[in-house]
Amino acid sequence: MGKAAVAKAFGDIRAALAVLDAEVDGAGSLPFSVADPLAGLADGCLDILAGAREVESGIAGLKARAAVRYAEAAWAVAGPDVPVVAQEMAVAAEIGCVLALGPRAARSFLSTSHALTVGLPRTLEALQAGVLSWQHAVAMADETAALDPAGAAALEAHFLDPDAPDAARGCPVGQMPAHRFKAKARLWRERHHAESIEKRHARSVLDRRVEFRPDQDGMAWLSACLPAEQAVAGWNRLTAVARGMQGPHESRSMPQLRADNFADAILSGGLGASGVSGAGNACGIGDGVTGEGGREGVDALAGTGAGVGLSSSIRAQVLVTVPVFALMGVTDEPAVLDGFGPIPPSMARRLVADGADSFHRVLVDPRDGAPLEIGRTSYRITRAMRAWLRMRDGKCPFPGCSNNSLDNEADHLLAWAKGGATGISNLGQPCPKHHKLRHTTGWKPTPAGKNEPPGWTSPTGRYYASEHQDWEPPKLPRCLPTLGRPQPEERSLLEDTLIEFLAS
Repeated sequence: MGKAAVAKAFGDIRAALAVLDAEVDGAGSLPFSVADPLAGLADGCLDILAGAREVESGIAGLKARAAVRYAEAAWAVAGPDVPVVAQEMAVAAEIGCVLALGPRAARSFLSTSHALTVGLPRTLEALQAGVLSWQHAVAMADETAALDPAGAAALEAHFLDPDAPDAARGCPVGQMPAHRFKAKARLWRERHHAESIEKRHARSVLDRRVEFRPDQDGMAWLSACLPAEQAVAGWNRLTAVARGMQGPHESRSMPQLRADNFADAILSGGLGASGVSGAGNACGIGDGVTGEGGREGVDALAGTGAGVGLSSSIRAQVLVTVPVFALMGVTDEPAVLDGFGPIPPSMARRLVADGADSFHRVLVDPRDGAPLEIGRTSYRITRAMRAWLRMRDGKCPFPGCSNNSLDNEADHLLAWAKGGATGISNLGQPCPKHHKLRHTTGWKPTPAGKNEPPGWTSPTGRYYASEHQDWEPPKLPRCLPTLGRPQPEERSLLEDTLIEFLAS
């Protein structure tokens, strides 16, 4: 039927959109609810949003397949005599004109479409089924771009195949915002393909820079591309200073206070006296170290040293989780910088070597590398328990929130006054905004677990699962090659190695 079939299909889609528009306006043939029309309309609009999301994803998958098939057909029609670069430009230009995209956006769309149709079958299938959005698919294509086919298939399986041996836990990928999925995919990629992170980081450090960009209304952006530990420590220090300045007589918001302190720091006369080298470590190290997961890792609470234009008495803390064998230099597993993501093990070793001088040993689950319960019978939440919450959750557990652990507030899920215990399974760490939301609206957290943060139930009764930390068993150094549970003689060697290292 060709073009006639296409025209009819899109005509049916437009007719369906007209029906849905009428339902949104409350002008459908039947109300969503006869007993409570307003509540019924509200719930019905959520159903329309959920359905529209699935249809949008299906349309995105259709566009990707159509773009690739057009490109293949155009190449065949053009013949072998057309220069490759010219033909690529011609194809991208045609797609750009049809979709009203600029040249760069059109090339990016075509590149992602090709990656999905050729090398990412699970992602394309999930996209067409409405499980993933186009933004999720773009993130998957970006994170698998540098992997071989086997690596790309493994990353896909981890997030999209529930029957995979190491399938991702917690909130399904399609139910979290694409930027959160991208962060989790990047962490998985760096853990399982860590061989290149040191080289890539070394190249990237050479590209550190400060950029200036004019904006509207007499404003401008001044931003810096820095090594992650410097950028995160600086951001957390600005946050700590701004939070300390808040009070009944301070009218400025947190973003305004951060901006004013940043401007004061770089415009003060003390800028040249900071003594911070361009590629060095601008962070001193705090006073706590906590074991991570089954890797018996260490969490260095890193703070900045003497600042520029800021009170030197304020130390912003940065949680750095590093597998102990990577800290010893015998494996190349990446560490995780709270608020950023995976970093090279050499950066983590430098952070620890620059000041961390104590270890707080934590009982861990040897099966999956997750921290276990800490019990307590009083209302007060200890510093160790707060650190444990940061390890368990990694960020505010509210759906889609990226607020990292340092800014969050410990909260009893079942109130202490109602019999709630002060144990990890009854604690959450929402950010201030979502903590307030919990106590002022119908949004409520659901029960947590020893290794699982709380989910959330909305005022309409819909449940939204939380994201889970991607804990993994440790990678043994080459001197312990056994996969799975070490043999007795290997356990002895492992224990002796850890004892010697922790005692040094």
